[in-house]
Amino acid sequence: MQYKLFTLKNIQAPNFLMTPLELKDYLDFEVKRVYFITNPTGNTGNHAHRAQEDEIFIQIQGSCTINVDDGSGLEDIRLEGPKSAIVVPHMVWHGFKDLSPDCILLALTSTNYDTTRADYIEDYEEFRKLVKTA
Repeated sequence: MQYKLFTLKNIQAPNFLMTPLELKDYLDFEVKRVYFITNPTGNTGNHAHRAQEDEIFIQIQGSCTINVDDGSGLEDIRLEGPKSAIVVPHMVWHGFKDLSPDCILLALTSTNYDTTRADYIEDYEEFRKLVKTA
């Protein structure tokens, strides 16, 4: 299993819930980009990255299901906020479905966005062939 699933620590204070995330405890890469997904109207595009991008996805609010394949077959993992996080390295197929209307999904990545999307594998059968030869 190449991806890593984490249950985040939640601290209930008198007036709020805090979820600390010490990046050194979860990441072995430098964060170069941060983005978040909100207001979902459907599933996200499934894809993998050839070489460069590693990501951590943190379920801030609501829930969703991440569909992953690290070469051993597709697996659905339910993420529930604010306690779930998953690190997805390059050459792991991933996408999100069943996003709740209040879903807020935070992503921290190891690369800046490349508009050419040259690093992306967006065809699942191509991914399966590449991962078998790796």
